[in-house]
Amino acid sequence: MSISAQNPDISGERQSGQDVRTQNVMACQAVSNIVKTSLGPVGLDKMLVDDIGDVTITNDGATILRMLEVEHPAAKVLVELAELQDREVGDGTTSVVIVAAELLKRANDLVRNKIHPTSIISGYRLAMREACKYIEEKLVTKVEKLGKVPLINCAKTSMSSKLISGDSDFFANLVVDAVLSVKMTNQRGEIKYPIKGINILKAHGQSARDSYLLNGYALNTGRAAQGMPLRVSPAKIACLDFNLQKTKMQLGVQVVVNDPRELEKIRQREADMTKERIEKLLKAGANVILTTKGIDDMALKYFVEAGAIAVRRVRKDDVRHVAKATGATLVTTFADMEGEETFDPAHLGSAEEVVEERIADDDVVLIKGTKTSSAVSLILRGANDYMLDEMERALHDALCIVKRTLESNTVVAGGGAVESALSVYLEHLATTLGSREQLAIAEFADALLIIPKVLAVNAAKDATELVAKLRAYHHTAQTKADKKHYSSMGLDLVNGTIRNNLEAGVIEPAMSKVKIIQFATEAAITILRIDDMIKLVKEDGQGDE
Repeated sequence: MSISAQNPDISGERQSGQDVRTQNVMACQAVSNIVKTSLGPVGLDKMLVDDIGDVTITNDGATILRMLEVEHPAAKVLVELAELQDREVGDGTTSVVIVAAELLKRANDLVRNKIHPTSIISGYRLAMREACKYIEEKLVTKVEKLGKVPLINCAKTSMSSKLISGDSDFFANLVVDAVLSVKMTNQRGEIKYPIKGINILKAHGQSARDSYLLNGYALNTGRAAQGMPLRVSPAKIACLDFNLQKTKMQLGVQVVVNDPRELEKIRQREADMTKERIEKLLKAGANVILTTKGIDDMALKYFVEAGAIAVRRVRKDDVRHVAKATGATLVTTFADMEGEETFDPAHLGSAEEVVEERIADDDVVLIKGTKTSSAVSLILRGANDYMLDEMERALHDALCIVKRTLESNTVVAGGGAVESALSVYLEHLATTLGSREQLAIAEFADALLIIPKVLAVNAAKDATELVAKLRAYHHTAQTKADKKHYSSMGLDLVNGTIRNNLEAGVIEPAMSKVKIIQFATEAAITILRIDDMIKLVKEDGQGDE
């Protein structure tokens, strides 16, 4: 024992100081370079092939990073960052990663110039707070009593970088209609738009422009038996989470029979138990039965006779959403407190009608006119799976963006306008400070310009010239009182000029921008704090002595 105590050696490799920092920054740069070219309305797509040969073609930052199996611990922070942005806002995952990596790179240069990381961190924090404050005070436009136009523009801006940008007018209308139709008010009187209530179904065939919005929740499964009716109206819906099959004994239960004639009775009783359950369901008035498990043929017979629609093996998420939309309760067992089996009619949900329709090659059960919240389904059509998957991701981003715009009511101009305005403002702010943070804030201001630069580079335009022009406009906007309207000048990437993006309809929810800056700064600070990395070596199975 005493020998090992004197030897404070770590069984592993240890790197500290500048080496670690450089390494972390390099790893983050590598991750950011992967998604860099996919930013913006003229961004390119990535083709990812995973270990079993599945192909994903996508432009969505979060999806790309999720598919990459990143080993480096610091780069993992960036991947988590993109997922966080995806959860919180839904869009802007690419920009968040690019900004974070750029901030890190700048910070690393400062550390090399003998500035302590702590000063840089406090400078970044200050810059972040000032930037968010500036966005909220000076750059946002209130869109009171939102008409449809700003919403459609937000959706179009979000889709502009995706595969469906050619049909963005058409899809933007679909998205806005879908979000507006799930509007609901919760107990506290807040108006919410739960986009989980929007079910996206993908069906092959026809062109992307044949996608449409269906009023009603669509289940991607057909009826369980052909003899069932095609439509039931008005529908009483029971949502179950157990098997409607011949009840078998539980595992490990053995029955010893003395008289062979009893065997037949046991079989009969097994069959009857299921029959009784179904009768209880039908007696309660249920005429649509959704279950996540199976229903066997014998049980189906009773449903067919009663003229009810039964659907088996429904996805659990779908059953939950249907239960929420129709006011049903998901029932996991019939047993009540007394040990008897009962089914309370209060557990049933109601809808105006339940129909089975054929969409493309699949039978789909539609639940229309639900009681509590309105549920809608987007039916996407497209040429092949890759296209459909990418359309679904693009629509998910657009749905989130429209929802955020509706809930926060503020928008900002897109196309690099906010970033350049902040850059000019923060640079001016840095010169007014007499403390160490000045350098960090100046670098922060510079780092934000990476967004307009990358946008211009991806569009095959001269980035240096465009960004310089853009900054000149924003400088004028902030110094001359009569030129305030210049603050929404951004890039027009198709023609390679500068234009007023608020008027051109390139807008994003302000919340998205604020979150990008906050999350990117936090991630950069987290990685910047690290100055020591110890990698433990796996021991070769000597732990059993």
